[in-house]
Amino acid sequence: MPTSLDPLPMRGPELGVHADDIETPDVEQETKQEVLENKDVIVQRVHIDGLGRTKEDYLTYEIADVFRAKNLIDVMKRAHKARQNLLRLGIFRQVEVVIDTSQGVDALPNGLDVTFEVTELRRMTGSYNTMVGNNEGSMVLGLKLPNVFGQAEKLTFQFSYGTKETSYGLSFFKPQPGHFERNFAVNLYKVTGQFPWSSLRETDRGVSTEFSFPLWKTNHTLKWEGVWRELGCLARTASFAVREESGHSLKSSLSHAMVIDTRNSTILPRRGALLKINQELAGYTGGDASFLKEDFEIQFNRRLFWDSVLSTSLWGGCLLPIGDKPTCIADRFYLGGPTSVRGFSMYSIGPQSEGDYLGGEMYWAGGVHLYTPLPFRPGKGGFGDLFRTHFFLNAGNLCNLNYGDGPQAHLRKLAECIRWSYGAGIVLRLGNIARLELNYCIPMGVQRGDR
Repeated sequence: MPTSLDPLPMRGPELGVHADDIETPDVEQETKQEVLENKDVIVQRVHIDGLGRTKEDYLTYEIADVFRAKNLIDVMKRAHKARQNLLRLGIFRQVEVVIDTSQGVDALPNGLDVTFEVTELRRMTGSYNTMVGNNEGSMVLGLKLPNVFGQAEKLTFQFSYGTKETSYGLSFFKPQPGHFERNFAVNLYKVTGQFPWSSLRETDRGVSTEFSFPLWKTNHTLKWEGVWRELGCLARTASFAVREESGHSLKSSLSHAMVIDTRNSTILPRRGALLKINQELAGYTGGDASFLKEDFEIQFNRRLFWDSVLSTSLWGGCLLPIGDKPTCIADRFYLGGPTSVRGFSMYSIGPQSEGDYLGGEMYWAGGVHLYTPLPFRPGKGGFGDLFRTHFFLNAGNLCNLNYGDGPQAHLRKLAECIRWSYGAGIVLRLGNIARLELNYCIPMGVQRGDR
């Protein structure tokens, strides 16, 4: 659940270029080529044509597997995988593969040459797009310098202007040769956001460094972040509790994130599971914010009869202050809205003062969703398949902790006065980018002060 302003996600590669199916040249019916189709072969040479500023030794790690091929089919499969690896680097606009018999005095009867014909991206690229989500929209301008030093590095500048948030930042991304999933990133950013549910305005100026790496079937990210936070009132009618939080603070934190994602889609999955676990420790590396923060997300998706999908999810988190200083409103959890408990206004559940929502130190939320095709299947096999009927049941709760009561008292507090809602609607999948929902919600378990 979003709890504070984060910099734009400028780390990591942009996987906007997808590898297509490999196109192999027609094979003439000659004796030597017929033999190669039925017997073992040896890949003698691998060439990369079209390189400009890219260092060839860096690409060796991505194409080395081609030399291990034992027959023609294996060569095609490994060459296709190597092509995907090259495109994944985000430094080539196009990669083509040519497989031919070896030529020259040292050519073997069963020898093959594999050539990758690449087209590099320009030294500087720009982008302009709009983003809509979480009840807000924004315009994003980007400037990228791919392959800065010839080893798939990327320098990115991004500016975003939105209805509730304005930000800009500079990011440098560096992958490890031969292990693209292991990468290092540095971010400099400034983010200004408005939180009308809390009558709060927040401006963050910060720097972060992070290291991402895979481990078995999991992906991990280690991060240090130092941020200067400026909190202010969004309106003159802001409550005294919000005014007390106003001012400057410095947060220095270490965090770890682990993700296991086997879903076939992040937008509208039909199968697979997701597990996210985040930990953040602030105060031990400086700053005046001291806390330990834990949160998780679990999701399961299963395909049922009649092309329907059952999805279940559960979130939870806890924020523990370290020392005598209370937690900051910018670090707490918030609940309510279309991304958590539908039927309630955005982040308008839980502790509040004079109509301003202050967030909580412990929360849980869950949901059960059933997605089915539209009745009578209009547009089946075409545009109609982008729409799904949506039935849902959401529940959750948010509270502050009384640290003298113990864990059992905290759990009992979370089990009391549960907010929940149910309803139905229609979901439209907008490619692999976003989803649009139109739901009729019936909120239940509404407590005094909820909106």
